[in-house]
Amino acid sequence: MPPLPSELAYVPFVSVEHMMGLVHHIGIENVLIDLADEIEADFKRWELFDKTPRVASHSDVGVIELMPTSDGEMYGFKYVNGHPKNTKEGLQTVTAFGLLADVNSGYPKLLSEMTVLTALRTAATSAMVAKHLAPKGSKTMAMIGNGAQSEFQCLAFKAICGIDTVRLYDIDPAATEKCARNLQGTGLTVVPCKTGEESMEGAQIITTCTADKQYATILTDNMIGEGVHINAIGGDCPGKTELHRDILLRSKIFVEYPEQTWVEGEIQQLDKDHPITEMWQVITGQAPGRTDAKQITLFDSVGFAIEDFSALRYISKAIEGTEFFTQLDMLADPDDPRDLFGMLERSKG
Repeated sequence: MPPLPSELAYVPFVSVEHMMGLVHHIGIENVLIDLADEIEADFKRWELFDKTPRVASHSDVGVIELMPTSDGEMYGFKYVNGHPKNTKEGLQTVTAFGLLADVNSGYPKLLSEMTVLTALRTAATSAMVAKHLAPKGSKTMAMIGNGAQSEFQCLAFKAICGIDTVRLYDIDPAATEKCARNLQGTGLTVVPCKTGEESMEGAQIITTCTADKQYATILTDNMIGEGVHINAIGGDCPGKTELHRDILLRSKIFVEYPEQTWVEGEIQQLDKDHPITEMWQVITGQAPGRTDAKQITLFDSVGFAIEDFSALRYISKAIEGTEFFTQLDMLADPDDPRDLFGMLERSKG
């Protein structure tokens, strides 16, 4: 008989099926609230993290990225792609997986799917930020772009910010129908709209979430009135934007990690000396958020590794004592750490 691996050789693995089961077990709105709390807590200790722009490999049809970070005790990374063409081929635009490891030993502690988890953490981050920046008492959100992320965004804003009405618009009416159908029974009032302008009627919060890999003008300057909060989260990369430049010039802009946002975000349209505020500084009280009821606030979100780290750490704790993971025999663990070859030979049985 070949030797059995020790417990150290096993790594908890959360599959897509496990992740969906865990979300239903906890409740999706509870998960979104928990994730927002976890992410906000890590924003409060932002300065402790290793930070680097994601490592991106761009092609004509998409991008593949690695997003690493560490707080000195744990290390995490996410592999993620963004391929807008995939939808027409029956594939997801974005897929992802992630890993959490112990800095002291270098041993992995969690391997997880992150396609579903990324949608959850993105929505939780959006709503967490809006809690700090959106007009007080906001009840209506325009959701422009009704693809895979849209329902998560709507539910996060309901659970965390108190939104009760969402106005949906997508250039593909089938996407709007899908989103409206999925949001039935959630307690939200859902209003399908035929134009972007119509979707913004009465909205205090405007979320844009489109995936085309090009400079685009989803929102024009004349569409944006005073006092709104814009949550620009569409798939980001160099040469891809959603907002007209004039909107940026009228807005107070908040970002995650400037070195990454200048390359991929809406602000790539601006001069590098244009004032922006890092969101962690608002959350820690080092910088003001919204200072005027008539002010336009803009969260130029591109997604950052610390948010994924927070999500992975949350999942690592959430699966304890549950059935929503599998132990993978992932690490070689010889009795003598110097005798890896001997372990291989003895495995002949």
